[in-house]
Amino acid sequence: MSPLRPPPPIFLDKYHGEQARALYTGRVRVSGGEAMHGRASGVARSDDGALEVDLRLPVELGGPGGGSNPEQLLAAAYAACFHGALVLLANRSGLALTQVTVDAAVTFARDPMDGLFVLSAEISVDLPGVERAVAAELVRNTERICPYAKMFRQGIDHVVAVAHDGDPC
Repeated sequence: MSPLRPPPPIFLDKYHGEQARALYTGRVRVSGGEAMHGRASGVARSDDGALEVDLRLPVELGGPGGGSNPEQLLAAAYAACFHGALVLLANRSGLALTQVTVDAAVTFARDPMDGLFVLSAEISVDLPGVERAVAAELVRNTERICPYAKMFRQGIDHVVAVAHDGDPC
């Protein structure tokens, strides 16, 4: 097994093209589990087998807890992506970071506009030893390039369709 390394700074080079150029697609399938409800008792499995997570309704929503939930998974993905983009930007600018942490919170709430549901997200970045003005600029620039931050700010292209004969997307 090769040693773990961050992606190369070339990931920050600008792409010029007429359409989005796919670099990677993560695929996960959720099944309903005991309660036949993905959020309450489901299992999320990636196509490569690297991820297998039991999903449980949190206590705050009337469930038993004891498993992950969609908000935690989205918060983890957002924090990981933001952390990675932040470190790449810092490295490219010659700034050595140590013990950087990114905390993400994703909130599931009632939507006053339609009476149904809405999500919101918050990111908090701790950059020990980095001057506040430098940290603020780095976080601002990271927000501009992190695709999860961009998704929360601008929305995301998405397609919802009925699968044909159980084929995944």
